[in-house]
Amino acid sequence: MQTVETLNEGLKRAYTVTITSKDIDARVEKEVAAIAPQVRMPGFRPGKVPANLVKKMHGESLQRDALNNSIQESIQKLIADQKLRPAMQPSVELDEGFEFGKDAEIKVALEVLPEIAAPSIEGLKLERLTVEVADAQVDEAAGRIASQQGALEEHAASHKAKDGDTLKIDFVGKVDGEAFEGGSAEGVNLKIGAGQFIPGFEEQLTGVKKGEEKTITVTFPEDYGAEHLAGKEATFDITVQSILNADKPKVDEEFAKSLGLEGLEKLKELLKGQIEQEHNGLTRTYMKRKLLDQLAAAHDFDVPPSMVEAEFAQIWQQLQHEATHEEDPAAAIAEMEAEKEDYRAIAVRRVRLGLLLSEIGQANGVVVSDQEMNRLIMQAAQQYGPQDRERFVQYVRQDPMAAAQLRAPLYEDKVVDFLFEKAEVTDRAVSREELEAAIEAEDGDLKPHVHGPGCGHDHGDEKPKAKKAAPKKKAEAEDAPAEAAAEEAPVKKAAPKKAAAKKDEAVAEDAATEEKPKKKAAPKKAAVKAE
Repeated sequence: MQTVETLNEGLKRAYTVTITSKDIDARVEKEVAAIAPQVRMPGFRPGKVPANLVKKMHGESLQRDALNNSIQESIQKLIADQKLRPAMQPSVELDEGFEFGKDAEIKVALEVLPEIAAPSIEGLKLERLTVEVADAQVDEAAGRIASQQGALEEHAASHKAKDGDTLKIDFVGKVDGEAFEGGSAEGVNLKIGAGQFIPGFEEQLTGVKKGEEKTITVTFPEDYGAEHLAGKEATFDITVQSILNADKPKVDEEFAKSLGLEGLEKLKELLKGQIEQEHNGLTRTYMKRKLLDQLAAAHDFDVPPSMVEAEFAQIWQQLQHEATHEEDPAAAIAEMEAEKEDYRAIAVRRVRLGLLLSEIGQANGVVVSDQEMNRLIMQAAQQYGPQDRERFVQYVRQDPMAAAQLRAPLYEDKVVDFLFEKAEVTDRAVSREELEAAIEAEDGDLKPHVHGPGCGHDHGDEKPKAKKAAPKKKAEAEDAPAEAAAEEAPVKKAAPKKAAAKKDEAVAEDAATEEKPKKKAAPKKAAVKAE
């Protein structure tokens, strides 16, 4: 094998590798000798078929296998000899003029991970905002459970509907005196004050009685999802079938026992634990953001463009999916397009932070144990049916990249916990509202940050200044580390473009993902629960 470097520019590398026909032929002869004892052919005793006949029968297949195996080993040897750390799967291309019997020339192109100086983790200072669980919060949570357990009971015929009542109604909607599609229904439950229907609809039903017929007039919002109704005035002929109200159980010992618990104290204990868990999650979110900001501000280095493009593609795909569920998909997509470069900057930041966390973890002996990995695999397997679970488990155990992707989020969490332990942490007691406001302020204040070496989180480069409509969406994206290396995963075997192979898909070597960019879809308000 002969290797010539043809490109060494920044993080990009390219090589021409020549595999001699002698090496390929030797592999074919070795394979012929290996399979000959198993070959069966009329006129010959088992295992006695001449090698030349075996080669004649299976020569083409053996040559392809020999070529592909030679290419795979050559790439692995190239990576080892040149001490390369591929960022993505190498691109491998076989010379178009190749013919068996001649030397094979392949072109290998890849991007390498940057050399990151020992990450600075000294001097980290974090504030931990803590929230005490108030008795009122526990009582409120218990009340919500009681409301869910309550059964709807019909009010007396003389009862006048009030806020909180649920009405069972029939209605027919009309625009310009003509009933419109989707504007009629029977036996619909409508809770006054729930905001299910367009503004003005529910309010006009306050005070109605069972059996009453009433016509109301409403105007569809200008931005209503159904264009043929947007901004138009409509009337609804309504018949009230019944008025219902939830019979909310009293939160006491008997109620707690009806839930299968020992008593009221046990119920409150469980609820308090759940609320504490919620508070701890919010506290961690705030601390993690501050931690990543500090890491990003303290480190800077180039990141592989291919990793950035892969990360950006993932972010963009998620945003496009969410845009289709907005009330005005076209406007949501237009807003995205206007801020496309901002999201690309976020991708750079995420990749940089992901690599940085990986480097910190490796430098400080952070690992995911076999026991932890087994638990991850079994948890992930639960999303499949019984017949597919075993196949999934085998797939993850046999595919290093799949295992790396599954391992990465836990690895990142362990690195973050390690850094929390190293940081100087001060505690400050706040209310839940103050903690949520602090997180929200982080969402809205997308100030510049200097990217830190090697991290996949979005915090890195410069947080783009966002318009008021989108800061939370961007901040959530910046919170998520990119699919960056947790523990360097082995590079998959690459296949050439020709000779029974095509260019492998690029796979991030350091694949880790925690939170992906998320955006809550805007709630749809329907007049008839139809648009």
